[in-house]
Amino acid sequence: MKNKKIKIDKDLKPIIPQFLENRESDITKISNYLKEEKYKEIEIIGHSMKGSGGGYGFDEITEIGKNIEKAAETKDKKKIKKEVKKLKTYLEDIEIRYE
Repeated sequence: MKNKKIKIDKDLKPIIPQFLENRESDITKISNYLKEEKYKEIEIIGHSMKGSGGGYGFDEITEIGKNIEKAAETKDKKKIKKEVKKLKTYLEDIEIRYE
């Protein structure tokens, strides 16, 4: 069910699919790092998402990245899992319109 409509600059169209694939990959990486309790690696991924999301027009990815980064700093496993689930749902629900 796609319900979050996102407007993205049409000039970014060629790179958006790879950007979104990378976020899918981040979900897997974070889940694996969580099992291994590698919080520094999770923090780095969160920081990267925080920095790149808005630049591509995905403000919610920036917010989720910020939350993951903060949760990793405090080793809050429950919060990280919650944010990863939020990211997964967001990626499943977005509908991109290029303008």
